[in-house]
Amino acid sequence: MKDYKKSYKEVLGDNFPNDMEISFGEQKLQYRKKKWKFNREEIGLRYGDNPGQEAALYTLIGGNLKLGEWEFVNSDEGFISNLGENELIETGKHIGKSNLADLDAALNILKYFDEPTAVIVKHSNPSGVASRESIKEAYVEANFADRIAAFGGVLVINRKMNKETAEEVVKNYLEVAAAPEFDEDALQILTTRKNMRLMKIKKLEELQKYKGKRVVEFKTLIDGGIMVQQSADNEVKELETAEVEREGKAYKAKQPEEKEIEDMLFGWKVLQGVISNSMLFAKDKVTVAICAGEQDRVGATELAIMKAYKKAADRICFQKYEKPLWELTDKEKKKEIEEEVEQTNANLKGSVLASDGFLPFRDTVDVAAKQNIVGIIQPGGSTRDYQSIEACNEHGISMAFTGKRVFRH
Repeated sequence: MKDYKKSYKEVLGDNFPNDMEISFGEQKLQYRKKKWKFNREEIGLRYGDNPGQEAALYTLIGGNLKLGEWEFVNSDEGFISNLGENELIETGKHIGKSNLADLDAALNILKYFDEPTAVIVKHSNPSGVASRESIKEAYVEANFADRIAAFGGVLVINRKMNKETAEEVVKNYLEVAAAPEFDEDALQILTTRKNMRLMKIKKLEELQKYKGKRVVEFKTLIDGGIMVQQSADNEVKELETAEVEREGKAYKAKQPEEKEIEDMLFGWKVLQGVISNSMLFAKDKVTVAICAGEQDRVGATELAIMKAYKKAADRICFQKYEKPLWELTDKEKKKEIEEEVEQTNANLKGSVLASDGFLPFRDTVDVAAKQNIVGIIQPGGSTRDYQSIEACNEHGISMAFTGKRVFRH
């Protein structure tokens, strides 16, 4: 009988050259293929997105690119592509492309946070993000934001991995756990988990300096053509209360309160790292529900709400009975859980909604308002912004514009 599991563990190898050069006119960037010692052998990535796809990681080793007024990350600022064996504390299975892609996606969210924050990413999208006074609390909240999706994900925290946090992390299966430091007790606990890669990335302490750094992003087309773009600067420091004028009439939304602004900015920092179309609910600096990759905005909102109810029920079940909701067969207990979820609108009550693009119609506001949310943050710029503002005022919801769209494809 064929063992289909075997292909996921094998290191495929690749035929990509050791050195690569990319030229932008007269400016040249030099790259070298990254390899690590694994079982006494120097090898690169395990494979690409899937077994059977060759892949390679290249580190920028020379060249400083400047295009117009923009300067890009230079060869002295290596991060993920420059990880050494000493930073791969416990490798488990050898790392592959998807592990590093998820790690990079997590860092592109975490770079906007300075308080203790945990980010869990799966398939390039966050499953849960939380900021708390302690890193243990941040991890617990991020995990329970979507405990099911976090299974097999990548965790990155911006504080030392201590014993208390490790005791929570080890309860679940993660592909990667990364932190700036691991204390000895944490290492002893986490190394009991087979195939979990532990990455000690000291540079996480400098992560915020990458907020304004630009890189060139490449997209290869089916015919071998390439599209390039500069990476986005998605930081928003101040919000404007939604206000527009139409046919001589002024429309202004309710001004967000301080707590609402805090959750709006938190949600925005996470949202910019989600694949579009994306909608996100946040409350008390924790993601309540995230919907990624949808084609219509109101549909994404409806799906996020559905996810919130499912995840809230699963969380209650797991915390009370130490089992996922789908394993619970007791009808009375299930009914009790449903009633508890309904009381708080699956924790959506009092939350804010974040949208990565403008709201083309008021339907998104009307759908979200049924869950008793308190605020909405969005780029603004629709010809029907006035309708969304009217809807917010009807429902007593505040709305803020960022003036910045954060599509991610």
